[in-house]
Amino acid sequence: MSAGTPTARASRVRRFGSWYVAEHRFRVMRSYAQTITVTGIGNPLIYLYALGVGLATLVDQNLGPDAVNGVGYLQFVAPALLGMAAITVASEEFTYPIMLGFKWNPTFYGMNAAPISPAQIINGVVISVAARMFATCGLYYVFMLLFGAVVRPAGVLMIPVALLVGLGFGALLMAYTATLTEDTGQLAMLMRFVILPMTLFSGTFFPLSQLPIFLQWIGWLSPLWHGVELSRVLSYGAVEPLWLSVVHVAYPACLLAVGWWLAVRFAKRRLNK
Repeated sequence: MSAGTPTARASRVRRFGSWYVAEHRFRVMRSYAQTITVTGIGNPLIYLYALGVGLATLVDQNLGPDAVNGVGYLQFVAPALLGMAAITVASEEFTYPIMLGFKWNPTFYGMNAAPISPAQIINGVVISVAARMFATCGLYYVFMLLFGAVVRPAGVLMIPVALLVGLGFGALLMAYTATLTEDTGQLAMLMRFVILPMTLFSGTFFPLSQLPIFLQWIGWLSPLWHGVELSRVLSYGAVEPLWLSVVHVAYPACLLAVGWWLAVRFAKRRLNK
């Protein structure tokens, strides 16, 4: 069978459909590449300087250089900022772009009309977001090194941890967005009442134990808290039981698997009508 025949081209698309979708998403990202670049550089500069340097100076002067988990406030808060960067990418790429593909500019239907399955569409989206998230977190980590926010060499493992957390939460966002037929404010409310509280009450800017016990459950359910706690173990050697570190990995991994499966299921139901 010749490589240029329609049958051969269709077979190639069926085999590499996920990567074709990822390529499409990369080309779409080029349209807002300037925003991605500015936020990728500006966010770590602003947050690390304002919170890690500005606020850290006040905290360390009042409580001492080792007052927060035995380290300075900059070393304490930096792993949380890295995790929040991954959550930010997830909230941007797994919400409105998914709505775009299904509703506003229904490219997903066009892809599905070709030999690309709904599962490959979802897989391609995840691949593209994972690539952007990895680049964002990697750049964030470089700035953390420049600010002196990483104590141990094992801190580099914070990048895959943040990636796991971002994709675990993002997969659930993608699955939810795939069920929406109209945007009547659901995504905006999701940002206000889910994502924002999660970033505030996940042990990010202060230890979770400082919260009243009736609010600590927010952190326990938050994939961000699990990622931040594990990142602090890697970054400066925060002490916790081994079983808890295992939970910190298993929980977002389970969210990723469930969210991915649900997103594929909802995409099949929607595209194959």
